[in-house]
Amino acid sequence: MIASLSLLLLCQLAGEIVVRGLALPMPGPVIGLVMLLLLLLARDRFAALSRGPLRPDRVETVAKNMLAHLSLLFVPAGVGVVQKLDLVAEHGLAVTAVLALSVVITLLVTVATFLIASRLMARKPGAP
Repeated sequence: MIASLSLLLLCQLAGEIVVRGLALPMPGPVIGLVMLLLLLLARDRFAALSRGPLRPDRVETVAKNMLAHLSLLFVPAGVGVVQKLDLVAEHGLAVTAVLALSVVITLLVTVATFLIASRLMARKPGAP
């Protein structure tokens, strides 16, 4: 379990290094997740990689355990908001408007994606 958790953290660290080294405008953990995905895909394709922390169900078990305690990860964010209450008071209306707009856009994109996917799946294999 420790080795698999270390693998997750190493992927995140590698993503941070890549993002900072190349000055990419995206979070390092996103690149780290892509690296982890590539590692897991390679593990499934090549049996020689199914060792140590990459053994089947090792990384998955650690990820499930972390997701079970996901709410704890919001505590530092909440503390950060409390520390910056003066900024929240100053820009609260703008932040609320942006959040509301982003929720609406996300919902619309999700509905559109669902409709497109359901139409594509409803087509019969031989139909135009």
